[in-house]
Amino acid sequence: MNSKNNNITRICLWSGPRNISTALMYSFAQREDTLVFDEPLYGYYLKNTKAKEYHPGAKDILDSLDNNGENVVNKMMYEDRKPVLFFKNMTHHLLDLNRDFMKNVVNVILTRHPKEMIPSFAKVITNPTIQDIGYADHSNLLDFFEKEAITPIVLDSTKLLLNPENTLRKLCKKAQIQFYDSMLQWQAGARPEDGIWAKYWYDNVHKSTGFSKYKPKTEPFPEYLKPLLQECLPHYNRLLPYAIG
Repeated sequence: MNSKNNNITRICLWSGPRNISTALMYSFAQREDTLVFDEPLYGYYLKNTKAKEYHPGAKDILDSLDNNGENVVNKMMYEDRKPVLFFKNMTHHLLDLNRDFMKNVVNVILTRHPKEMIPSFAKVITNPTIQDIGYADHSNLLDFFEKEAITPIVLDSTKLLLNPENTLRKLCKKAQIQFYDSMLQWQAGARPEDGIWAKYWYDNVHKSTGFSKYKPKTEPFPEYLKPLLQECLPHYNRLLPYAIG
């Protein structure tokens, strides 16, 4: 089956946390032809992992979302209110779900150098593991794509921030949709599509009106997080050669 079913393009973003995934969702939300969805599998992930014990607002998140992963995927595949549907997902939220639906969507993997991502995540969840941040899950996803002859679109946050228009044009071309200049800017503040967890994670994007200019991190990398960094680097380095931009 093609990713354009009934002339609808379903784009599934598979990101790690703190990877400008929300900014990318806001970018797609500026398109008149597009409907965006914020982490529909978050409830499923919390229900089935110990993450519910330390993720901020876990009870509210579980109450606000369908916690049945199969139900969520079915809704994603039957949603048809706009010609383009953009589902912002965290890769580690997939857990053991059947992934056959990925044969019928445009799969976009979004990654970020772990040296920049891990300290940002640790400001909210202080002792993260590799299971919390998705790098190994990206490798597992790539294994699945290679086995099933699925070609994902890979984005690196740094490349996207260095040249948003060029990278988004390439993304849209690969997804076989039109690029719009409106994707480059938005109004500051929250969006109605934001998940209930926005108050814990989205402060910076709510202050933004477009993709921020890339600024390398200057503060020292926390010593206690260096083993996690070394664990994540091989997974990041595997994805980087595929990144567009």
